[in-house]
Amino acid sequence: MASFLKIEIFSDVICPWCFIGKRRLDAVIEQGGVGEIELEWRPYQLYPNLPSSGMARVDFLRARYGESADASRTPERIRLEAEEVGITFDYAAVDRVPNTLSAHRLLAMSSELGCQHELAETLFQAYFCDGSDVGNVDTLVNCAVAVGMNGGAVKSFLDSDEGVDRTLREIAGTYDLGVVGVPCYRLGETFLLPGAQTPDVMIQFIDRARNRLAETE
Repeated sequence: MASFLKIEIFSDVICPWCFIGKRRLDAVIEQGGVGEIELEWRPYQLYPNLPSSGMARVDFLRARYGESADASRTPERIRLEAEEVGITFDYAAVDRVPNTLSAHRLLAMSSELGCQHELAETLFQAYFCDGSDVGNVDTLVNCAVAVGMNGGAVKSFLDSDEGVDRTLREIAGTYDLGVVGVPCYRLGETFLLPGAQTPDVMIQFIDRARNRLAETE
């Protein structure tokens, strides 16, 4: 059996279930018993056609749900399940729905520095808990600095086109892998687990994936 299991996390930083799923996966890893895990965050965009500057959230919601849409309300199911993992969403503080391409580029950059998982948490908290625009370069630089990245290097990177084509290709390629929504987890580059599953389901799936992969070695 391999000494570690790679779990690729397909996610978007403005997906509430991705934030909840991250906290549940953290709980699984922290409690132990699932062996060594290697995590990699992979890009997915819920709204790839948003303008590069994003859109006012109230306009976004009205376009999708009509004039009665309440931009300040946190859906009850999301609120309850988030609270179970220690998250308090503050949708009233969220002014914009950002285009997340730059955030995904930053996550790719952070993987080379070993702080990708920590950065994902920071980006989720910035958007859902603080109402920050995670499509804005200055916001992204602040998030990067908070996890130990070099702010000047990050700003230069995000102000350029570096990584744009690669990230767009990765996003396009997710559909070929069978990823049609997020969060979605790919274990051992083979088995897909869709949705923000409970820790118990995650543990069972990880065990089965390890056993199946061991059979092929």
